[in-house]
Amino acid sequence: MHILGVNLKKTPVELSNKSEYALLALLELASCYNSGESLQIRQIAVLQDIPNRYLEQLLATLRRGGLIKSIRGAKGGYVLARDPRKITVLDAFICIEGADAVMPDEDAPPQTVESDVIYEVWHEARQAAYSVLQNYTLQDLCERRATRRNMELMYYI
Repeated sequence: MHILGVNLKKTPVELSNKSEYALLALLELASCYNSGESLQIRQIAVLQDIPNRYLEQLLATLRRGGLIKSIRGAKGGYVLARDPRKITVLDAFICIEGADAVMPDEDAPPQTVESDVIYEVWHEARQAAYSVLQNYTLQDLCERRATRRNMELMYYI
């Protein structure tokens, strides 16, 4: 969508199914990090209800991006490549969506003062969104999940 010559089609950060599934898989791997346990594709797929074939592609992308490692053998599977405290949500987003997803859309520079003003605000919104994603790690997601699960348990008791 263009408003006054500015392309606003991309939201500041859009969570695609691809990114959501990748984050869900990373969350499962992060929860196993301290134990050193690897997870197989089918385990992650069942835990997070992700289609196997789609998950295979996502894990391959995450492996190429250096966020996870594959372990061969009977007890093989996938593990995080580094501590979940050192992998940000933005790292995962960039790995899955590509660096273009974070770069401002500069194909068509603003043609008018009005479009320039809109572009500046849109750029500021994107920067704020990326800043938030940079401030959260996979460990933060694990902790939030644990807190929510504990709250649900307390609710049912």
